[in-house]
Amino acid sequence: MNPATRQPLEWKFSQVFGERSSDDEIQDADRISTVEFDKSGDYVAVGDRGGRIVIFETKDGKNTADQHYSRNQLEQLDYVSLNHPEYRYKTEFQSHEPEFDYLKSLEIEEKINKLKWCTSLSGSLFILSTNDKTIKLWKVKDRKVKKAREIDSPHQLLSSENTLLSERSFMNEQGIPSFANGNHVESGANSIFPSQEPRSKIANYEDTAYARCRRVYAHAHDFNINSLSNNSDGETFISADDLRINLWNLEVSNQSFNIIDMKPSNMEELTEVITSAEFHPIHCNLVAYSSSRGFIRLVDMRQSALCDYSARIFQDEECHGSRSFLTEIVASITDIKFPVDGRHILSRDYMNLKLWDMHMDSSPVATFKIHEHLRPKLCDLYNNDSIFDKFECCLSGDGLHFATGSYSNLLRIFFHGGGSDEGATIEASKDPNSIKNRKPLPRARRSSLSNLTRGFYKQGHESTSVDGEYSLNSSSKLQHLAWHPCTYLIACASGNSLFFYHA
Repeated sequence: MNPATRQPLEWKFSQVFGERSSDDEIQDADRISTVEFDKSGDYVAVGDRGGRIVIFETKDGKNTADQHYSRNQLEQLDYVSLNHPEYRYKTEFQSHEPEFDYLKSLEIEEKINKLKWCTSLSGSLFILSTNDKTIKLWKVKDRKVKKAREIDSPHQLLSSENTLLSERSFMNEQGIPSFANGNHVESGANSIFPSQEPRSKIANYEDTAYARCRRVYAHAHDFNINSLSNNSDGETFISADDLRINLWNLEVSNQSFNIIDMKPSNMEELTEVITSAEFHPIHCNLVAYSSSRGFIRLVDMRQSALCDYSARIFQDEECHGSRSFLTEIVASITDIKFPVDGRHILSRDYMNLKLWDMHMDSSPVATFKIHEHLRPKLCDLYNNDSIFDKFECCLSGDGLHFATGSYSNLLRIFFHGGGSDEGATIEASKDPNSIKNRKPLPRARRSSLSNLTRGFYKQGHESTSVDGEYSLNSSSKLQHLAWHPCTYLIACASGNSLFFYHA
């Protein structure tokens, strides 16, 4: 189908994890800092500013097999799972702790900057996580754990479904309770089953997951790490900071190869920094990285060991005419993404979302205006530092739909061929009511939930698009989001809440 003939998708609220009352204040450590789906879409990982990683998994057939459903209910579950998967909490663990660099007198935050899933092996999950300085490879594996629970009375013990022997087996010929070895149970005050005090415990097995750190990739970055990207070869990955990009082997943690070095001999001559880096999804020798000057560079690692001067540069020539101090700031690209086929590059700067063709580096093939209505307010945004906010972008598996975030917890979704002004706008909130032609909800009524392990779920409510300009609420912003690799499902983070929307 020609992309120009496609109609905008109808987006609906799916579910949200985390819940808190409107009077509770969000703790900074609970704020989500990154969201990432694995390649299958069966798992989604969330990192927060407190150094924790929370993993959610789909509700698959294995979990519904233990429950009793009618045929119609099972068919309905299959229909729902085919259209949009539902997720449940799987596990969480502490990935990073706060540190202090005594040589540089520098505090290193525990905040998780990026997460990247690696190839799964032998039923185990592998995930890379990084804070400002240290990268870790985690292995997450399922195991069965014996769980004990207290019993208040012998009647509960005998009637428990986990009891291996029936009640009849505890009775002798006279009907007196006894153990299997012939020893009688005492009665009265000396009974081992007092009616008031819980003493007995019954154990049963349940599935759980545990995480173990397999590798630590440290001491390779002088500046804060902003990007991780896995290579299609399944063996290597890159990490990028403000001035350097390093190439790692997953099995080797004590050395890396520097492939990009933008650090000048004199730091006063510094004109730009690296803002994002991404491996090409098909060609393992190609790496793209963006800069604070609005450039995207594509390098071929086969040409030279150090790829500083062998780059193909993508730049919007229309945006590099008359420039001012503020226009240079908003031109900084904060995130880039490749589609699965690798034919385009999606980039996000402060004002726009742009789609680039790999064979045309002079200008983007499509520009989607996100913050054009904020252009008259750039001075105010600079004074309160909002102009330095970094918004991520993502795109669907077919490469035709794109999404990014904005202020007032707004999620903006576009499709290729729909024009720069068309698309859907959704407010990330557990209130699914229409938000057309109205200002965002006051902060006190927003859904911002302090604990991701507490779930809240609603289904089937529509979220209509917003027309006109949007009021600015810089205290609530949607910066982190990810697109399901196989279906039209978006996970987006607002504060410490994780929202899912499907089409």
